[in-house]
Amino acid sequence: VQLQASGGGLVQSGESLRLSCLASGSALDLYTIRWFRQAPGKQRELVALFSSLGSTVYTDSVKGRFTISRNNAKNTVYLQMNSLKPDDTAVYYCRLTLGSTRDYWGQGTQVTVSS
Repeated sequence: VQLQASGGGLVQSGESLRLSCLASGSALDLYTIRWFRQAPGKQRELVALFSSLGSTVYTDSVKGRFTISRNNAKNTVYLQMNSLKPDDTAVYYCRLTLGSTRDYWGQGTQVTVSS
């Protein structure tokens, strides 16, 4: 499975972006999807998760602002990011997992939020 992330960019505080992660080589429906981010000098952190059963989890700092979704027909996962803040500046990565044997990462897309 190969993952191609896109949608990052430079925006001002309060604006929105939608990140996409296109998966090729396998159907998405059985996978758990995660979006991570890594800011300069910080550890990579989990931002949002969408399980294969449909449940979602968000880190506290993005609750109410970010929405993770998936379109299995398009083999694409999304992260809608609203009300962006400078603290959201990071490289964002998508990750797909299936059990303990399948684990795929996208290449990352840069999100920069200016104040």
